[in-house]
Amino acid sequence: MTYLIAVPEMLAAAATDLAGIGSSIDAANIVAAVSTTPLAAAGADEVSAAIAALFGTHAREYQALSAQMSAFHSQFVQALTGGAGAYASAEAANASPIQALLDAINAPSVALTGRALIGDGANATTPGGNGGAGGWLYGNGGAGAAGAPGQAGGNGGAAGLIGNGGTGGLGGAGMTGGTGGNGGQLFGNGGDGGQGGTGRLGNAAQGINSIDPGQGGTGGNSYLFGNGGNGGQGGTGWAGANGVNPTVTATNSSGTNGNSYGGPGNGVTQPPYSGGDGTSGVAGGTNINGGAGGAGGTVYSAQNGPHGGNGGNGASGANGGNGGAGGYAEGTDTSAEAYGGNGGNGGNAVASGGAGGNGGGGGSANAPDFGLAYAGNGGHGGNGATGAAAGDGGNGGAGGNGGNAGQIFGTGGHGGTGGTGGAGGAGASGGPGGAGGAAGDAHGGLSAQGFPDGGNRDSGGDGGQGGAGGDSGNGGNGGVGGNGGNGAKFIGIGGDGGDAGAGGAGGPGATGGAGGAGGHGGNATGGVDLGGDGGTGGNGGAGGNGGNGGHSGPSGGAGGQGGLLGSAGNPGGTAGGGTGGASGSGGAYGAGGAGGAGLLGTGGSNGTNGGDGAQGLNG
Repeated sequence: MTYLIAVPEMLAAAATDLAGIGSSIDAANIVAAVSTTPLAAAGADEVSAAIAALFGTHAREYQALSAQMSAFHSQFVQALTGGAGAYASAEAANASPIQALLDAINAPSVALTGRALIGDGANATTPGGNGGAGGWLYGNGGAGAAGAPGQAGGNGGAAGLIGNGGTGGLGGAGMTGGTGGNGGQLFGNGGDGGQGGTGRLGNAAQGINSIDPGQGGTGGNSYLFGNGGNGGQGGTGWAGANGVNPTVTATNSSGTNGNSYGGPGNGVTQPPYSGGDGTSGVAGGTNINGGAGGAGGTVYSAQNGPHGGNGGNGASGANGGNGGAGGYAEGTDTSAEAYGGNGGNGGNAVASGGAGGNGGGGGSANAPDFGLAYAGNGGHGGNGATGAAAGDGGNGGAGGNGGNAGQIFGTGGHGGTGGTGGAGGAGASGGPGGAGGAAGDAHGGLSAQGFPDGGNRDSGGDGGQGGAGGDSGNGGNGGVGGNGGNGAKFIGIGGDGGDAGAGGAGGPGATGGAGGAGGHGGNATGGVDLGGDGGTGGNGGAGGNGGNGGHSGPSGGAGGQGGLLGSAGNPGGTAGGGTGGASGSGGAYGAGGAGGAGLLGTGGSNGTNGGDGAQGLNG
């Protein structure tokens, strides 16, 4: 008996292609006819005329034959197109009776058992639902649905007498993948297990615990003839949390300003001739900023030697407090000396990624006529804090075990691959160092210095050190591979064990904080004057270290047992470790402060730039 299989769509496509070929041939014949049918003789002699007549006759005969072939081609294309339409109509006409016949066969079975005799089981649609069973005689099981968070994946539906089991659904967060459905009682393969759900990172502050990833679902079994289903892959470990520097707005109290004495044109004539010192700010903590230092008091004195008060230091805190400004001093006596107060130092940051406080500006001094004036130093900037460290990635889940083959013939299912470890989080950037305070200005009728009396010329405050970048998280380790299913007891090969999961990638290192700029040196004007040197810029913070890549899962799964005639499966191998995170860049250096200017004497030198922070280490 001869069988014919026709695909209407392919017949219609072939007819379209043939029509295009015919059009191309017709166009070529028209072009050839122009140059071949009216062939002129090469000369006036009888031989040339006879040759031209011969070739012209052949050309006309070819054109006549081509016209007949074109007509045949058109008829063939029409017949092919009609055949495609006829097959399509027949297929549509036969579909309805066949479906009606199946409905009639299945109706009693559905009424009695709730399950058809012939037909595939329905795929589950509700979260975590199980796939429907295949028909009693013939049909594949339906696929299980993916589980919602906290819900296992749905199991695949079982086949009937002949058919394959359905695939298990993906597990919800931290839950096991669904089990594959069993193959047919006579012939059929077990369905594959679903992948385990991804792990979920918790939040300790909110009382939410972390959830480990789920194990892959077990593959379905076969009964007599057929292979076991493969185990599902283990769930992926959670990704480590990125380091986040806190945003702190609350600030502790500032220090008290020092007392001031006298005023312009109203210098004091009796002690005290010095302004009061500002007090330090109130220290903060990791959740409150340090208070700023109080400003030094100003003083106007008609007697020799007025001193401006020193500024108070900024307090340490989440972000360091700024140093207080040094007090202004002015001598109203023609031979008075005046000394500006020193600025307070900025506080150091203690919260992750916090900024160091800026140094307070030095106090200026004015001694007119024949006086001597000395500017106060600027305060040093506070140091920035190290950036917040990141969390490690979670370990991958275990692979599911392969299903067992049928009793007579079949191969055991492969064990599922272990889940991949989660990636480590990225560290946060280091905090910037505080800027050094600018020195005060000095004006003296006889002499002026842009720095204190008896001190060196480094009057601009030094910039603070930038904080190091936070270290990044390590990648999680891969999960163990699932065991292979057993082969058929008579003729069968055991399934291979699943490979161990790959380790997760380490997180990238964070950038170090920028160093603070050095303060401007004090300017000096008047008689013989010396400008102060600018402050040294702060060093940039070191870059954070990249996280280490996670290790491969500890082991692959064991191979399944072979049958009487067969061999055991191979054990699973180990995967590669995760890629280490890239190192973080060092923070930029702080610029040195500019030197103070001198009018008749020498100006100060510019401060030295700080160094760039060191590069972090690769994971």
